[in-house]
Amino acid sequence: MAAIRSVGVFCAASESIDKAFVEQARLVGSLIGNKGLTLVYGGAAAGLMEATAAAAKECGARIVGVFPQVLIERNRVSTLLDERVVTQNLSDRKDNILSRSDVLVALPGGVGTVDEIFHVAAALTIGYHSKRVILYNVNGFWDKMLEFLQGLQQQGFIRARFDALFGVANNIRELDALLDEGC
Repeated sequence: MAAIRSVGVFCAASESIDKAFVEQARLVGSLIGNKGLTLVYGGAAAGLMEATAAAAKECGARIVGVFPQVLIERNRVSTLLDERVVTQNLSDRKDNILSRSDVLVALPGGVGTVDEIFHVAAALTIGYHSKRVILYNVNGFWDKMLEFLQGLQQQGFIRARFDALFGVANNIRELDALLDEGC
């Protein structure tokens, strides 16, 4: 297993979510910074994205924001970025985050986050890369999706070993341990 140098984070940019999720995003950002890793994420100046980046930056992380041109036009790009990667669309954004990250972590999020998780998992199943997504399961946020995915595997729709596709961390200690395992 190779050592992790960069962590791609998928998460919500919403400002109207429970503050418990914001606190956990800050813990993840602090963990990334304290481990001396680079944060690669969607670059938005809102929600869990900004909370993760702010905490990572405070703890010394290098911050890479990967975002579509439309975020510039809407003045929604974070000012915390050490490197800005502008993409034409969301598909390019996902591919850029994936290529720049050694491992991916999915915090709570909406449709965009779920899309990113499945983008990475689908590419892994056909051999485009060997990176998995760690689902940061704050307050059981991903439980129903995990049940659904396990059902797909039981029915033969997912052939890969489930643990090869996804890691699950229910708290910051478990996430830290999974990151220490390497890619």
